[in-house]
Amino acid sequence: MNTKINTLPSQCPSCNSVLTVDRLQCPACSTVVQGTFALSTLSRLSAEEQSLIVSFIKASGSLKELAQLYHVSYPTIRNRIDELRDKVSRLEKPDSPISSQGVSDDDII
Repeated sequence: MNTKINTLPSQCPSCNSVLTVDRLQCPACSTVVQGTFALSTLSRLSAEEQSLIVSFIKASGSLKELAQLYHVSYPTIRNRIDELRDKVSRLEKPDSPISSQGVSDDDII
């Protein structure tokens, strides 16, 4: 059986609030874990932003190597990384409209 797995949405399509996960299921044994779980900061980034982070790590933080990989100039990749850093900072602020609403760090296991 070939089942397509969708990427996890992080924002409500109706009101744009941050979503939480209420149910997880093991595809091998069908065990289900239920509760309310916050999405991590990284999972709330776009697929493109996550890919940039993975590439950054693989390049050992070398912006020169990253610029070559993405076929852009060093200043362009520097700006992308700066924008991503700023977004992550906003996502981690508890009072931010794009931060997890109603879920504290104590709720995350």
